[in-house]
Amino acid sequence: MRWHPTRRARILLGFVLAAGVAYWGLGLNLSGLLPKTGGLHLAGDFFSAAWHPAFGYESTGFVPAEAPSFLLKVLHGLWQTLEFAIAAISLAFAFGLVLGILAADCFWAERGSGWQVFRWLLRIVLAAMRSVHELLWALILLAAMGVNPATAVLAILIPYTGTLAKVFSEMLDEGDTRPADALKYLGATPLRVFLFARLPRSFPDITAYAFYRFECAVRSSAVLGFFGFPTVGLYLKQSFENLHYREVWSYLYGLILVVILLEFWSSLIRRRFVA
Repeated sequence: MRWHPTRRARILLGFVLAAGVAYWGLGLNLSGLLPKTGGLHLAGDFFSAAWHPAFGYESTGFVPAEAPSFLLKVLHGLWQTLEFAIAAISLAFAFGLVLGILAADCFWAERGSGWQVFRWLLRIVLAAMRSVHELLWALILLAAMGVNPATAVLAILIPYTGTLAKVFSEMLDEGDTRPADALKYLGATPLRVFLFARLPRSFPDITAYAFYRFECAVRSSAVLGFFGFPTVGLYLKQSFENLHYREVWSYLYGLILVVILLEFWSSLIRRRFVA
């Protein structure tokens, strides 16, 4: 469908008006973005520490003899973060792929209206799963289950499954239909058309998006450390509360490096799938 320039202009104007209404409704002003005197000094100390991150404990107090070296603590926190993220995203991918297939319109093609009702009920459930942020899921599950690995994994798993299933279903529905049409013309059954035409054509995009969500899961896993889970976020929070900003930047740089390495790895896999 080709969009007329006037229609695009109206949509753009609508976004601008919505932004203006939100700006006015919240009472936003540029002066609120400027830090106060004490905050400016704190921000200066924090960002100046970025130039010389810590390679050892910044504390001048007593450090137990059995405590690991600081760099080992950083590596342990990053590994714990990856463990939570891998556990959550692997399950979310498996559930999201199955639910995404069931939520796709092309999977139920040429079937009765009763199956379409099931599809829309499933899409409502998926919308409910992803409507609640993983941090809110963490608060709910903490109250029910306490601080344990299953709580953190479930907090990421539930909304990510809903998001992956939604996006996967849309990728399946919006993929190239020519291979599917060719198989239909040859007399293939709807299930064979889906398995041998729709799904293979969409799988590279599905894989690429799953890797992007894995990066998001790593960040979510790190943030869950602020709730007491043993990820890099927990150590970062403790260092920040003790005003050990150099240690904070060591954790941040480690997390940034992990995300960069994941992006490099995912780009290699995407190129292999596309080729």
